[in-house]
Amino acid sequence: MKWGVSRFRNKPRSIRGIRGFTILELIVATALLAILTSLAIPLARVTIKREKERELRHDLWEMRDAIDRYKDAADRGAFQTKVDSQGYPPDLDTLVKGVDVNGKKVRFLRRIPVDPMTGNTEWGLRSMQDDPDSDSWGGQSVFDVYTKSEGTGLDGTLYKTW
Repeated sequence: MKWGVSRFRNKPRSIRGIRGFTILELIVATALLAILTSLAIPLARVTIKREKERELRHDLWEMRDAIDRYKDAADRGAFQTKVDSQGYPPDLDTLVKGVDVNGKKVRFLRRIPVDPMTGNTEWGLRSMQDDPDSDSWGGQSVFDVYTKSEGTGLDGTLYKTW
């Protein structure tokens, strides 16, 4: 036999080694994939929570802005309000349905947003007559809104205090 010439050259194909991955290589590759996936899952959860928090902040800002615009219009005398309401809307539906101002319907909010933390349109409401940290609404008017979620934000504060 000549040096450098493979001894399997003339042997049948089945005797030559079949090339491919060994079981050890497959186990190592699977383990690495599992480790990388387990590292990505918490990051995805934080990203989803951060997005929900951003949406909650936006929805609260939007509703509070609508309440402020309603109050400004009421204070200017653009429409009549109940005496004990102090110029605040009676409920969130009034902001959506609008009020008649000089024969023209003025709406302050397109729709009541869905609370991203609870998944429904039920928001906590406060009136001027309620205590600042009250969880029950007196029903006189809507001075402020908050989420009914009992969760805690990434910054450590309760969502309902936002």
